[in-house]
Amino acid sequence: MQRPEVLQNILGPRRERWLVTGAAGFIGSHLAGALLALGQTVRGLDNLSTGTLANLEAVRLQAAQDGVGRFDFIKGDIRDPGVCRDAMSGISVVLHQAALPSVPVSLKAPLECHAANVTGFCNILEAARLAGVRRIVHASSSAVYGDAASLPKVETMPVAPRSPYGLAKSVNEQYASLYRECFGLETVSLRYFNIYGPRQNPAGDYAAVIPLWFAALVRGQSPVIYGDGGSSRDFCHVDDVVAANVLAGLAAHASGVYNIGSGKATTLVELFAAVRQAAASVSPALETVTPRHQPSRAGDIRHSLADITRARQELGFVPTIALQQGLLAMADALGIRQDRPRA
Repeated sequence: MQRPEVLQNILGPRRERWLVTGAAGFIGSHLAGALLALGQTVRGLDNLSTGTLANLEAVRLQAAQDGVGRFDFIKGDIRDPGVCRDAMSGISVVLHQAALPSVPVSLKAPLECHAANVTGFCNILEAARLAGVRRIVHASSSAVYGDAASLPKVETMPVAPRSPYGLAKSVNEQYASLYRECFGLETVSLRYFNIYGPRQNPAGDYAAVIPLWFAALVRGQSPVIYGDGGSSRDFCHVDDVVAANVLAGLAAHASGVYNIGSGKATTLVELFAAVRQAAASVSPALETVTPRHQPSRAGDIRHSLADITRARQELGFVPTIALQQGLLAMADALGIRQDRPRA
């Protein structure tokens, strides 16, 4: 579903050496694969705590035969300053995705969240400064906004995180700003809203909602909606996030914080209907599955919606993949759609 012609227009003839941290993870593997397919040189860094070797294999397949020599991988942890220094050798642009990526997990293990998400990011910043890296683009989060009632979320709003995860992302934005002002390291913070797509892990109680629901439906189980289903989120496909990162890595005047989302709100009830419709292609009986409701979880926010005006104006970011289109493609990737002609 990647749109290489769009990304090729962004890159033009430029050839950069990219470091993708968290390269074996969901977003990181899509980034690494897309860059390799576009003729770039990529180094991946991951400790494989949540990333997988299967995702790395997908990266190599996406690179095709001519791209294998332009990819190398370091198994290592960003909490180790030496690993970060080694990974920066020869790099011009860093796309930092490595993190402990869960609000609920951060509430259970706040010190682990701080070590991976704050200390680890500081190690990346310092290693990049010492190595003369030109720019770092890092994954922040809409969680920095907390549960403020004002919608849509605009980058100029005060931040009010409600979880250690959201706080860590907010602190990282401040560190990025300081490194930009004090050391001249170009830094860009992308506040991701709810990202979804192929390779998103459906395992575990704290998995993202879309793969978790797909997995439940395929097993014939009723997915769980926490709360009354009226909570809303801004869902953005991973291919659009790839484009946002490439734009942020190359745009001449990219700097500071940008919201990255679709700019459209979807309630959990609406999302469930859309996921069920996509999954029902495996069996019409899935159309009748109803969700189970459980109490809202600590740290969950009620509504989230991105204002993407700044990203559109300064980065040229324009989401291209509608939610239903993305869900159908995800069902394809999960191998659960059977409505296509068979050879």
